[in-house]
Amino acid sequence: MHLKSRATYGVRRIYDELREEGERVGYRRIERIRRQAGLWCVQRQRFKATTDSRHGLPVAANLLPHRAAIGSPNRVWVADITYIATDEGWLYLASVMDLYTREIVGWAMDRRLKRTVALDALRMACWRKKPQPGLLHHSDRGTQYASLDYQGLLKALGMRASMSRKGNCYDNAAAESLFATLKKELVQLQRFATREQARQAIFEYIEVFYNRILRHSKLGNLSPSEFERRYYERGLAA
Repeated sequence: MHLKSRATYGVRRIYDELREEGERVGYRRIERIRRQAGLWCVQRQRFKATTDSRHGLPVAANLLPHRAAIGSPNRVWVADITYIATDEGWLYLASVMDLYTREIVGWAMDRRLKRTVALDALRMACWRKKPQPGLLHHSDRGTQYASLDYQGLLKALGMRASMSRKGNCYDNAAAESLFATLKKELVQLQRFATREQARQAIFEYIEVFYNRILRHSKLGNLSPSEFERRYYERGLAA
């Protein structure tokens, strides 16, 4: 379980994994075995922000609701951009997350920090999920999201724009948490010689591990894909 989780699971999530496999074992025993085997979780590091809100573009009010008030997938998406260091230089990653399921529904990467990388991530999310008009799209106040191109696409898709308050990273905490997790569980553990090497590793992390395997405490220790599957199963059974 420790290797499967890439050294990220603590006692609680290992306990849930073992229960699903039919193993009856308590928290204290798991903790003791981990300690005896020298198995420790990787720790997060702090990283600088990439947001540039020093512009004269219009910004939207913060309309982000509490997750408990959302109620279903594809009602609220949160978007953000981060950077990955490689020996060739920076690789920028834009993502779009469904706030209800925590699934990364869209993502894109580019060697330059431009609005196109954010636009590509949003287009992927829409192609995959085909949300109904009225979806709330939340982001920071960065130029990529405040640009006329991005705001025009949101309007064309029938989405409502919401932005974090100036200098308040907690307004977009879910997206910030995603990148902190990615860097703790992937970027800190290896050195990327090329941008292409980083691209492949990030693709595998998002599509194979994060969306389908990684257990989230906000989802009752289920993965995003499993949480979404159970949501629609309940709807069919109702």
